[in-house]
Amino acid sequence: MPYVRRNAAGHLVALFEQPEADAQEFVPHAAPEILQFLGLPGGRESFDALDVDFVRVLEDLIDVLTQKNILKLTDLPEQAQAKLLARRRLRADLHSPTLLLGNDDVI
Repeated sequence: MPYVRRNAAGHLVALFEQPEADAQEFVPHAAPEILQFLGLPGGRESFDALDVDFVRVLEDLIDVLTQKNILKLTDLPEQAQAKLLARRRLRADLHSPTLLLGNDDVI
């Protein structure tokens, strides 16, 4: 299992334990498209969501290592430094207590 039936666009529309006349394609049961079709964790969206969360974990880990002087930001490649600094700036801007509306308008 499973053998799949696809629509004209190539999307899964049915799963079968045995091959059927219009479902001859075998797809491994743990394939992301099968998991997504069944609504189970592990589909592509689940991995994307986990990746976003994992990036934050890595940022926090790098922050802790630099605060404890175990790692220096300059130990990382320049591209990694630039990405980390850009994310820090963006996060600081998002958490800023004020929002500028105009030259003198502040909320």
